[in-house]
Amino acid sequence: MINRRHIRVKVMQSVYAMQQSHSDDLVKEEKFLKHSIQKMYDLYVLNLQLLVEMQKLAHKRIELSKKKILATKEELNPNTKFIDNKLINLLNESVSLEGYVELNKLNYWDLDDEYVKILLDELQKSDLYKKYMDTIEDSFNVDKAFVIDFFREIVAPNEKLADYFEDKMISWVDDIPFVNTWILKSLNKQKANKPFILGSLYKDNEDKIFVSDLFTKTVLHQHKYEEDIKEKTPNWEADRIADIDMIIIKMAISEFLHFSSIPSRVTINEYIELAKDYSTSKSGYFINGVLDKLSKDYLSSNKMVKIGRGLL
Repeated sequence: MINRRHIRVKVMQSVYAMQQSHSDDLVKEEKFLKHSIQKMYDLYVLNLQLLVEMQKLAHKRIELSKKKILATKEELNPNTKFIDNKLINLLNESVSLEGYVELNKLNYWDLDDEYVKILLDELQKSDLYKKYMDTIEDSFNVDKAFVIDFFREIVAPNEKLADYFEDKMISWVDDIPFVNTWILKSLNKQKANKPFILGSLYKDNEDKIFVSDLFTKTVLHQHKYEEDIKEKTPNWEADRIADIDMIIIKMAISEFLHFSSIPSRVTINEYIELAKDYSTSKSGYFINGVLDKLSKDYLSSNKMVKIGRGLL
């Protein structure tokens, strides 16, 4: 499921895109933000479905080899450990996975099956695959460990697959690392003989509301926030502050003033990390200084009210 940090990333990207396009259609931009987050779920499902399609292709290749006129002994009596993999079989049998694919018409691997071939070829040439196929132990834990390892080592880092996803939807570039981690967690927690059920996109309705509230409050109040930022950065002209830094500070101010349940220190730490990933090398220090001054000022003037013990 999407976490608060990635929600902040998606909101930051949407605010930036809105500014760059000079759009003032808040409803339209919020709708696109939610669409972008929902498409993350598609990416999550597509990667899980890719594992199933790789297994299906492996099975197809085995059946074709058996039909050769001069089939070898190994081809007639193939090692079926991969096509019998218990974890992938659970994915293949998953009603929720199949239902989501059909409902949302995610027929990517039917249209672009060359990526399934590329990844299966790479897998079957790997030492990881050879070691697994030679493993005598037949258990769900062995199968699960193998799937987790081959997703981590072969599927996740594949540049051709990443380029493919980027071509399909530009926002997936930043979503891929998060989704890959999400998939590994989903695979790791799967139990033997339990049906695979797709996880929820949001942890709860509160996180879903957080997306809209953070976006709208940042956009609607940003001009007012600029005055507060100006007071705390007397040696900086507004146009000297990087666009992303300004957006990050405004988002943090929104959390200070409008999200009483989020501790101010959590807000500051989260946006410092965001700045490290998406802005300049010095942005973290700059943003930390500005937000520290603003939080103290809002606290002393009672503009910032946090509810609950230890929330400051």
